[in-house]
Amino acid sequence: MVRFLLVCWFGIFVSVAQGQQAPAVPSAAADAAKPAAKRQLQAIRITTPPKLDGTLDDAVWQTAPVATQFYELEPTPGRLEKNPTEVRVLYDDAAIYVGAIMHDVSPDSVLRELSARDNIGNSDWFGVFIDTYNDHQNGYQFLLTSGGVQVDARQSPANGEDGNWNAVWDSRTTLQGNDWVAEIRIPYSAIRFSKAKEQVWGINFGRQRRASRQKFFWNEVKPQVDGFVNQWGLLTGLRDLQPPLRLSLTPYVSAYVNHYPFNEQGKKNATTSFNGGADIKWGINESFTLDATLVPDFGQVQSDNQVLNLSPFEVQYNENRGFFTEGTELFNKGGLFYSRRVGATPIGFGEVASQLHTGERQADGSRSKGEFVVQNPGITRLLNATKVSGRTSKGLGIGVFNALSNDVFATVQDSTTGARRDVLTQPFTNYNIVVLDQSLKNNSYVSLINTNVTRAGSTYDANVTGGLFRFANKANRYAVNGQVVYSNRRGKAFLSDKNISDQDGYKYYVNFGKISGNFTWSVDHGIESNTYNPNDLGLLFSNNTIDQSVNANYNIYKPFWKVNKLSTYASISYSLLQTPRRYQGVAFFLGGNTTFTKSFLTTGINLDAQPLSRDYFDPRRSPIGTYYLRKPTNFSWNGFVSSDYRKKVAYDINYGARFFVADGDRTGRNTFGLVLSPRYRASNHLSFVYSASYELRRNQIGYAGGLSSSQPQDVPLLNAFGQDVLMGRRNVRTVTNTATATYTFTNRMSFNIRLRHYVSNVHYRDFSRLHPDGLETPVEYQRNRDNTFNAFNVDAGYSWWFAPGSQVSIVWKNASASFLEANEATPLYFDNLNNTINTPHNNNVSVKVLYYLDYLALRPRRG
Repeated sequence: MVRFLLVCWFGIFVSVAQGQQAPAVPSAAADAAKPAAKRQLQAIRITTPPKLDGTLDDAVWQTAPVATQFYELEPTPGRLEKNPTEVRVLYDDAAIYVGAIMHDVSPDSVLRELSARDNIGNSDWFGVFIDTYNDHQNGYQFLLTSGGVQVDARQSPANGEDGNWNAVWDSRTTLQGNDWVAEIRIPYSAIRFSKAKEQVWGINFGRQRRASRQKFFWNEVKPQVDGFVNQWGLLTGLRDLQPPLRLSLTPYVSAYVNHYPFNEQGKKNATTSFNGGADIKWGINESFTLDATLVPDFGQVQSDNQVLNLSPFEVQYNENRGFFTEGTELFNKGGLFYSRRVGATPIGFGEVASQLHTGERQADGSRSKGEFVVQNPGITRLLNATKVSGRTSKGLGIGVFNALSNDVFATVQDSTTGARRDVLTQPFTNYNIVVLDQSLKNNSYVSLINTNVTRAGSTYDANVTGGLFRFANKANRYAVNGQVVYSNRRGKAFLSDKNISDQDGYKYYVNFGKISGNFTWSVDHGIESNTYNPNDLGLLFSNNTIDQSVNANYNIYKPFWKVNKLSTYASISYSLLQTPRRYQGVAFFLGGNTTFTKSFLTTGINLDAQPLSRDYFDPRRSPIGTYYLRKPTNFSWNGFVSSDYRKKVAYDINYGARFFVADGDRTGRNTFGLVLSPRYRASNHLSFVYSASYELRRNQIGYAGGLSSSQPQDVPLLNAFGQDVLMGRRNVRTVTNTATATYTFTNRMSFNIRLRHYVSNVHYRDFSRLHPDGLETPVEYQRNRDNTFNAFNVDAGYSWWFAPGSQVSIVWKNASASFLEANEATPLYFDNLNNTINTPHNNNVSVKVLYYLDYLALRPRRG
């Protein structure tokens, strides 16, 4: 495989050098980096809305001008479409209507796989892209597949495409001979716009012809030009639009049955719960919307992919809760908001054992057992969460987020008397974010962001304030961007009388570069101080760094030789410890990817080399800087191959390896990884995806864990080491199997089941003592530190959107996990699988009903 890829890459570069279908001459390339002229389309006002049936046979459609002659974006940018697309736009006092006819050569050429909402699948699509303020900053995206599946998103320069945003709109599609037709109604309550008497909106229309893997846009979108929203056309003729009262209520009810085989007296194996709450949307004015969730229920979200974490940093999990993913583009600016902090594991979750009362000595000299933990909640239940966001007619975006969580208590019980008491693990907490984002000319902006976490009592509070900017020149070819952030924490650590140590910290980052054209480049520099800590509401893996890099990209967007396009990159980075100022590492990166013309096989390869570097974080000693782990010179290659998803059987392959040079008598250190992911589409309704992942890290050097006075083998080292660190040379073998099956009944009803088994085994070969300044000496250490972690999950869900915005969902979740240590740990996969099957499993079945109520639909009709 590697030889095949290298031959392919060599052929590509030779062909370019020989001039086979070479890219355009420099003057043409310069023109390609300029945005296309903006086309205009007039929308027609109507008094009687068309019937939404996907036929476009209402007479009003014939009164509207036609947008046609779309330009190709992929695979050959700039060509006019051969199979015409015709689009018309109407509007009235309630909604905007878009009708589109996609001409084709035969019914079989229109691919129509059904999928769940917001999933395109193997299907053609038609899209409407609207920039209501025509400020090139905030766009709405409404896509409709040929099978009638809705896909919506927000578009912005800062965050790109936000597919988590959802709106309530209506649509129909039909297949008519060789063509397919899309009819869309977008109510004004789904978008924001001004009160101006006459308005001009940014507009674009897109089409994917899946059979030929082509994408087209009405207003030409050039890949060499930085940005997407700034390349849309103009929609004129909009007069006397009145932003409606945007008010909706989505109440929910849910019921849960949970079963876990405690098989203990006084504990129920099966429990039930019933919940109710609501989501509220209120358009405060034409620009701003309030979103609130009252007594939210997130119990049906997909389970996290649990892993064995051997690093000094926390694991970042995906956000699957809808309220925290929809409409959060303003709050995500600057990377200061990690929404999983809201409703996260209580900060005192791991401290309950230290607060247990030990047993008392009895008259006969014996000691009672003392207290034990009955219940220790692993999540913080939210009372409510609210977002207010929008943008004024002057381009000022304002966002306010607030959430409240109540006290969280663990329950402990006395073994002798049976008396129970509550132990506080999380005080009442308020989470708050305020964002001001002023859009400027030339796709530029300045922003101010503040995040705040306030806890009841003496537990510390946290505040982070950041300023962001981006300035691009008029031609949109060069830009400078950056940020300055200050973090502040005040108060005492939880369950402690000591003040927080990292009270004040800062970060700054600046980047300058060429952003448009085939060749782009950038240079950047940033510092995060040793006391910078945004982690109460953000996510930072490590601070105390000074980083700088030089980056270059060269892309060919038009087909040449045997490929559709080529993307390449090269980069050099250099890193220092900030305090004390010490060397960390240098790295060189090189890589690229391409798609072959006939097979549509996509492949890429990445190379990197890292001379001798220092890891100051894995030893886990504070203050940082005295201890570090030497990482010998190493290099790696990794890549991927992805086949054509239009075929019933397709596959993805990811592979990689890293090799380290000998470090004294330590040899044979390397890492290998392989992921195989075949997929099978049985029909337009049924599909299967399987993924098998294998990773082996041989002779890895890492932190082996702390030493304990309760372990006899640790005592000699504990007395001798002082602040020195126990490191271990280990083999880490990880296997992950994931299988997913999806059956889509209609464009509004689907069933999905996902099974995942993860196992990671750690086997230590020998141990060493890490002294200051990276010196390691061997130690005789007999304690068995081997361990194995297993995690198993089943997530099965049925979803039915029985009306716009209204849904019934039924979910079954099965979960188990086990952590085996010392002699119980085993590298044998099937032994681990058998152990996982026989470990007690938690089963949870839930039913949830959402019903969307729109004030405009419920209010009495006049006259």
